[in-house]
Amino acid sequence: MSLKALLLYGYGINCENESKYAIEKSGGKADILHLNKVLENSKLLEDYNMLMIPGGFSFGDDLGSGKVFGNKMRFRLREPLERFVKADKLVLGICNGFQVMVKMGLLPEPDFSQKVSLTGNDSGHFEDRWVILKTNAASPCVFSKGLEYIRMPVRHGEGKFIPKDEATLDGLRKNNQIVFQYVDEKGGLAGYPCNPNGSVENIAGICDRTGRIFGMMPHPEAFNIVQNCPYWVRGTVKEAMGLRLFRNAAEYLEQKR
Repeated sequence: MSLKALLLYGYGINCENESKYAIEKSGGKADILHLNKVLENSKLLEDYNMLMIPGGFSFGDDLGSGKVFGNKMRFRLREPLERFVKADKLVLGICNGFQVMVKMGLLPEPDFSQKVSLTGNDSGHFEDRWVILKTNAASPCVFSKGLEYIRMPVRHGEGKFIPKDEATLDGLRKNNQIVFQYVDEKGGLAGYPCNPNGSVENIAGICDRTGRIFGMMPHPEAFNIVQNCPYWVRGTVKEAMGLRLFRNAAEYLEQKR
């Protein structure tokens, strides 16, 4: 089957057009729908095999980033989302979308119980720059297949990843659900500014145990042409690496025919 994504927007989500462009440039199709449309008619989800919550500042980050948007989905779409996930479909959240997913309890497991959070950066201010990510090769994540290191931009004020307790963190380690970590130029775990927010164990993205539900703070959809990366002028950037994640999603679904 071909990738057909539903992109949610509204209430401050502002990366839906970049996301649509990245998906369609990677071989998929995407429709942008306001959250209210889906709340009013949850059957719309049945027409898609990937759900994406793009970045932005939903509800102005009031009550904590992603909390209000997440609650709307959790209390009004729980059963349709459970069916969506059980049908082996994909869910992706980027930046604010990642915040929504963890606040509503769709990650680390889709049990709608919050076990991790994304909170204020240790720096105390908004971070808007490029970072380097290292991929966990053992992760089951559909989106990260074939990646080792990748540069991506971050733009967030609340990106610090914190697990509820040590048991939760141990589970993420044991099941290889930690997909991306912030690293330095040599590929080692390092503090600020390589880790832009102070995330525990430099965590930048996690998936569920199946690898089909995935969220991350950096923005792959913003690296959709080579010239988007400031390092392209050095001649070292040969590919818009952010598209790799969306191509992986498209190839995964194509193989399910």
